[in-house]
Amino acid sequence: MAFPIENKKRTYYIPPMSNHLLFHRAHRPKPGHPFLDGLSLTPARAHEFCGPSRRTLALIVARATKGPVFWIQPGWSHDRLYGEGVLPFINPGRITFVSPHRPEDLLWSMEEVLRAGCVPLVIGELPGIPGLTSVRRLHLAAETAERGEKQSPLGLLLVPGQGGVQGVESRWYMRWAHQEDRQRWQLERRRARMEPPKSWMLERIGERFILRSETVENYEPDGA
Repeated sequence: MAFPIENKKRTYYIPPMSNHLLFHRAHRPKPGHPFLDGLSLTPARAHEFCGPSRRTLALIVARATKGPVFWIQPGWSHDRLYGEGVLPFINPGRITFVSPHRPEDLLWSMEEVLRAGCVPLVIGELPGIPGLTSVRRLHLAAETAERGEKQSPLGLLLVPGQGGVQGVESRWYMRWAHQEDRQRWQLERRRARMEPPKSWMLERIGERFILRSETVENYEPDGA
């Protein structure tokens, strides 16, 4: 129904405002890439893995994906993945190793592969902590691939020590906690934008990885 508005010479009719102009759609976060029971990683973003078992955690994520994996590592490093060690997780033939000889080319290579949008998982082993601008460029590259309707690639930054990369979507820490013939790891989610910090005991039984326990810590949403 239109509403009349009159002046001295003529009458104007104003149509009613449509409801869709009055309300905003509810925010729906992107579905994550699951890699363990109840755990997932936000697509088209860069995530940080640290701790002594960060490579193992990256292989667990690779196990939960399909298609090729690009593994970018320093060309001057002698610390390499061993094929027989990879085999219990994934077929080593899925991994393409890229070994730049200049430090600045590590992140550049990772950025270019993410932007191409032809590889679902890109892993970068870094000798140190990258700057915030570099991390933002990785996010932008992955989002560019997603907007191009190619796919939503995941970027994993493997960094030494306790980590601390600024601007990442999430930060995960893992260390081994094996006991006799039991393969076990302590897994911690130390930072995530919309999830609380938590820790689990991860155990491998046969071909399965099982989260054995969970500890919830004090949590405040991190929107940084």
